[in-house]
Amino acid sequence: MNTEIIANKKLFVLDTNILMHDPAALFHFQEHNIFIPMIVLEELDHAKKGLSELSRNVRQVSRFLDELIQGANQQNIKDGLPLSRMSHNLNNDTEGRLFLQTSQLSSRLPKTMPGHIADNSILNVVLGLTKEYPDIKVILVSKDINMRIKAATLELNTEDYHNDQAIDDIDLLYSGATALEADFWELHGNKMESWQEKERTFYRLEDEIVKEWYPNQYLYIETDSNFEAIVRSCDGKSAVLELARNYRNQHHNIWGICAKNREQNFALNVLLDPDIDFVTLLGTAGTGKTLLALAAGLTLTMEQKAYDEVIMTRETIPVGEDIGFLPGTEEEKMAPWMGALMDNLELLGSRSGHNDWERRASNNVLMNRVKIRSLNFMRGRTFLNRYLIIDEAQNLTAKQMKTLITRAGPGTKIVCIGNLAQIDTPYLTATTSGLTNIVDKFKHWEHGAHITLRHGERSRLVDYAADIL
Repeated sequence: MNTEIIANKKLFVLDTNILMHDPAALFHFQEHNIFIPMIVLEELDHAKKGLSELSRNVRQVSRFLDELIQGANQQNIKDGLPLSRMSHNLNNDTEGRLFLQTSQLSSRLPKTMPGHIADNSILNVVLGLTKEYPDIKVILVSKDINMRIKAATLELNTEDYHNDQAIDDIDLLYSGATALEADFWELHGNKMESWQEKERTFYRLEDEIVKEWYPNQYLYIETDSNFEAIVRSCDGKSAVLELARNYRNQHHNIWGICAKNREQNFALNVLLDPDIDFVTLLGTAGTGKTLLALAAGLTLTMEQKAYDEVIMTRETIPVGEDIGFLPGTEEEKMAPWMGALMDNLELLGSRSGHNDWERRASNNVLMNRVKIRSLNFMRGRTFLNRYLIIDEAQNLTAKQMKTLITRAGPGTKIVCIGNLAQIDTPYLTATTSGLTNIVDKFKHWEHGAHITLRHGERSRLVDYAADIL
């Protein structure tokens, strides 16, 4: 490497998992330079085959590298390949260069770090770069926590990859609901215009407070008035509110289900709203996410005929792997992953009849209108007039989430449900999950809604366990 070229810039050494996670990571280091060890290219080569999202990402990285290296000679490679030469560069402000390892770097890891695994080879490269270029800040970027710990023991600079984080702190994530001050009516009541339309009550408010509101946000007052409203439109200067329907009593039950708390009531309001195409539900175990989504889907499909069928899907773990070569149809192979959804479907079916024969008949009818599909075969599909439930969405990356959402055709509603405290994939966190990303990105859209369910309603045992365990 030419020292004059890399002077006054940081040199980021990328671990393999960074490129596997985000192929566009090559262009997200702004004016700084990046370095790819030869062992990383070897690992990418071993992972390029397959139909998983991981393999697709690896192949995209290879295409980016191939385009960058076209027409370059050996000297160009040693001096670094300008990342700005990409015509479809995702970041036009990129001024850094890409360096590929072209020679053996002389360095030796401590004897306390035995073995010849790929992680050690990458650490050896970082150690060699640090000693060879003492005036340059060399930083290892990895999503592997243990890798970063090992690097820290060698006194190497290391960082996580932050470009895929939707927010810096998960506590700052949009909750979908806001409590109004107890004196809200006293302060703003005389400014509000009210009217009724199609048996619904609306209010229009022009005030500075509306700058903090989002479309389809849930507003409530913690008083005996039980005021609950939905922000139907908001332009920063004025907002239109609609009184929320009350699904807490049996007269307004949804497939035999009633809302048991404020957040569940709002969830049913947006799930049953034909003008809302995209709903995200977050919550811990037992808050009723799946049950509410399924009950609303059955009502819209079976009673109101708004959709042709309900489609349920979820990510299989390990992420992106094939669902196997077991005998049976796609639905039969997915059945073990769909235990939670099937439990709720069985519960809803049991409310449709008074005896065993009626309940069995109801379950058979429901299963004919509820389909189970694997995420592995979603690419290229288009769902028309469907009610699509994506369970365990916290295990999806932002790219996978985009792939799924773009499957929606005309007349389709998508409901994403998940628990950010139960992420099972190795390189995702609450701040980098695809579910977090869409909650943050869709909060400004007038046809999207989000709510975080905070109160467990499964059983008193679950409530107690959640508090003490």
